[in-house]
Amino acid sequence: MAMQQVGDLMTRELLTLDQTATLKDAHDLMREKSIRHIPVVDPLTGKLLGVLTQKRIIATIMELLSDYGVSALERRERECRVVEILDADLESVDVQAPLTEVVAFFLSNKHGCLTVVDEEGRLQGMVTSADFVRLCAELLKAQPA
Repeated sequence: MAMQQVGDLMTRELLTLDQTATLKDAHDLMREKSIRHIPVVDPLTGKLLGVLTQKRIIATIMELLSDYGVSALERRERECRVVEILDADLESVDVQAPLTEVVAFFLSNKHGCLTVVDEEGRLQGMVTSADFVRLCAELLKAQPA
């Protein structure tokens, strides 16, 4: 069956953090799980608050290193809450969004992920540019030689 909608391609089982998490929590999670995007979700409502990107974490860590030095880095990472640095101004789509719409999003934005939410803003999943590369690889393999 051909993939046509976001729901066909998105990752549903996501690693998330809540608003009480720290930069240290996010940094450790990204390093341990080799992920580049962490949705931050309100645990009571399931609503998406924003996304923390690897790029933003690296920039924040570099800032902390520059301002406070290596010796204070871990303490500063523990003091910084993810809600202070997450990207809250992001586009989201619903599970029925056509994949063509998502392709247009990735081509016109420099974001590496697109969140999928329901009508109440609760996180349902995420589509990344890597998902499209995997889809492309499958489509290329399926073509006759």
